[in-house]
Amino acid sequence: MRTAASVLVADCTASFIARTTMPDRSHYTGPAEHSRDTPATSVQTAVLLVNLGTPVAPTAGALRPYLAEFLSDRRVIDLPRWQWWPILHGVILRLRPRRSAHAYGRIWDAQGSPLRWRSEALARALQAELGAEVRVALAMRYGEPAVASTIAQLAREGVRRLLVLPLYPQYSATSTGSVIDAVADAMKALRWPPELRFVNDYHDDPGHVEALAASIERWWAEHGRGDKLLLSFHGIPERYVRLGDPYAEQCRATARLLRERLRLDESQLLLSFQSRVGRESWLSPYTDATVRRLAGEGVKRLDVACPGFAVDCLETLEEIAMQNRDFFAADGGESLRYIPALNDGAEQVHSLAALLRRHLQGWP
Repeated sequence: MRTAASVLVADCTASFIARTTMPDRSHYTGPAEHSRDTPATSVQTAVLLVNLGTPVAPTAGALRPYLAEFLSDRRVIDLPRWQWWPILHGVILRLRPRRSAHAYGRIWDAQGSPLRWRSEALARALQAELGAEVRVALAMRYGEPAVASTIAQLAREGVRRLLVLPLYPQYSATSTGSVIDAVADAMKALRWPPELRFVNDYHDDPGHVEALAASIERWWAEHGRGDKLLLSFHGIPERYVRLGDPYAEQCRATARLLRERLRLDESQLLLSFQSRVGRESWLSPYTDATVRRLAGEGVKRLDVACPGFAVDCLETLEEIAMQNRDFFAADGGESLRYIPALNDGAEQVHSLAALLRRHLQGWP
């Protein structure tokens, strides 16, 4: 004979099972969801390009949430939260947004953020190059369009195979590793996630190296060649390299391959690292110190390229083409000429399309 307690337990158990086996419509993106929201398309394979991100406007108000998201990433700043949080919220987010807004204001143009619209142009060019059988989408690691919402939209469109290309030629946990984290988190929210592949790096891809070399040679043909060529890569703390990050080694490999392809020696093509912050030791030699040293040694015309950036952005247009140009002139140099990133030029579009086709092999 069933007691009142046993009946109550059975009823609660049945209710719990019914609730937990009902479809979770807040995250579900299976076939039934397509008919309600976005109809499934015939394109089931997609490429997701991911770049760093940008604020929506060159203002302190827009920079504050962007910097908060960026500098809260444990891949970027790996200090214990109890140590980092007071610095971030008590100092950095009070002072840095205004300074960063000024820097962004120097490069903001009629189309908006150069990183955003140039990344969009690259995505459109790759879509045209790859054709209608592959969907090309763009997301930003920080800011909009967000990785999670972009992947959710692709799933609603019926994408079942996803190849992710972080737009960082050299792998670092602070960049590509962070994109992998964001994609993994986005997949957790999907009831039926697509098959997934990543391009971890392409720093030594022959097509990419050739695209860089051809772009530099074309620029020299139009503007003349400087006394030296400096390759400036974004820096990371030296401690990250000691912990196993391959970034420094891959930057040097890219520089070596470019030096060989351009037929330059080590005195003609140099390497440096930019954008260091804080008191910790970062990868060296530092770009600003190198620029000043070369000017002091009598170099009059210095060409600078940034092979670690797929498209032009704050670090190339403001830090190199403006700040370091002024450093060079202040120490006696005549002309620091920045060679633009590959952007959506034919060299990069063709090399990345070939890279993507190789990684897409085996999928229908």
